[in-house]
Amino acid sequence: MDTYDLRSCTEEDLRQVCQELGLKRFRALQLFQWVQQKAVRSWSEISNIGKEDRLALSSRLQLQPLERVKEQRSVDGTRKYLFRLADGELIECVLMDYAREQSRDRHTVCVSTQVGCAVGCAFCATGMEGLRRNLTAGEILGQVLDITRFIRQEDPDFQVTNVVFMGMGEPLLNYEQVLRAISLMNQERGLNIGMRRMTVSTSGVVPQIIQLARDNSQVGLAVSLHAADDETRNRLVPMNRRYPLAQLMEACREYTTITRRRITFEVALTADNANREQAEALVRLLKGQLGHVNLIPVNPVAGTGLERPDLEKLKRFAHSLEAGGISVSWREERGTDINAACGQLRRQWRVGNNESIGTI
Repeated sequence: MDTYDLRSCTEEDLRQVCQELGLKRFRALQLFQWVQQKAVRSWSEISNIGKEDRLALSSRLQLQPLERVKEQRSVDGTRKYLFRLADGELIECVLMDYAREQSRDRHTVCVSTQVGCAVGCAFCATGMEGLRRNLTAGEILGQVLDITRFIRQEDPDFQVTNVVFMGMGEPLLNYEQVLRAISLMNQERGLNIGMRRMTVSTSGVVPQIIQLARDNSQVGLAVSLHAADDETRNRLVPMNRRYPLAQLMEACREYTTITRRRITFEVALTADNANREQAEALVRLLKGQLGHVNLIPVNPVAGTGLERPDLEKLKRFAHSLEAGGISVSWREERGTDINAACGQLRRQWRVGNNESIGTI
C-alpha cells in the first residue's frame, strides 16, 4: 500500500486512509487538527488516538518534521531558520514580527518553495547554487508549522498571521505544490491563515501568473520587476529572456482584470539603476496598471558586485515615481545583519570562524 506525507494531506486524504485501514472517520479530523493546527512533530504527541490506531496510521502516513540546524536572531527581532529536510537537503526561511498599536500584531513567515533556484537573478544569493529540487507541499507548509511550534514554547498563544512565498526558489515553477500548501494553510481546522494574508512572489512566469488568477483570485501577487526595459531586465532577471516585458505586462493586466486586485511590483535598486531615466521608464511601463511599486535597496550579497544606492538617490527615485502618478513605498528592511533580507537566503551555515559548510 502507498505511504503519504502526513503534512501534505487534506482531511479528505486522511478520511480515505482511515477508510482503507478500517478506522473510524472522525480519526481523520483528529489527526488533521493535531498536525495542521497544533503543529505536532511526533506521533507520540497525539494523545486522543489510541496506540494501535496510531501504529496503523503511521504505517501509511509519514510525519517528517524539519530538522532545525540553526536559528539566528537579528537585532530587529527577525529570526532566520536553517532547516535540514529528510533527504539531507538544506533550506532557509524567515520569521518577521511587526508590532501594531491599532490592530493585532503581525507575524509573517517568508517560506522557501525550492531547494536552490534555477532563475539566477543577479542580486540573489539563492540562485548562485542552482536548483536542487522542488519542495513538497508538506515541506513548504512544514516551515510554518515548525516555526509555530518552536515559538509556542515561548508564547503558547503564538499564531502566524501572514505568509509570503519569497524565500528560496521560484514559487510558480513549483505551482501545484505551492497551491496545495496555500490551501492547507487556509483550512479553518488548521492554521486558518486568510488567503488575502498570503502573497506569492514571481520573477515573471507568465503562464502561471494567468493560471494563478484563475485558480486562486484571493492570494496576493508580487512581481519581481526590477527594470523597465528588456536589455536591463535580461541582465538582472534571466527569466525575462523567456518571458520579456511585453508578455509579462500583458499577463499582469489579465491578472488584475480577473482578480480586481493590485499587483506589487518589486524593484531592487542598485547604485547604477537608481536614476531618473529608470524611474521615468518605470512610470511609462506601469501607467494605467493596477499596482504598487515596492522599492528594495539591494542587499549585500558577496559575489554579485552590486552596490546599494545612497539615501538621496532613493528619495529622488521614489519622488520621480510619485510625480508620475505611481503608488510607491520602500520595503522595511528586516534581518540584514543575519543575511535574512531579500535575496540573501542560501543553503549554508558557518561554524566558528571556519569556512561555510553545508552548501552542496
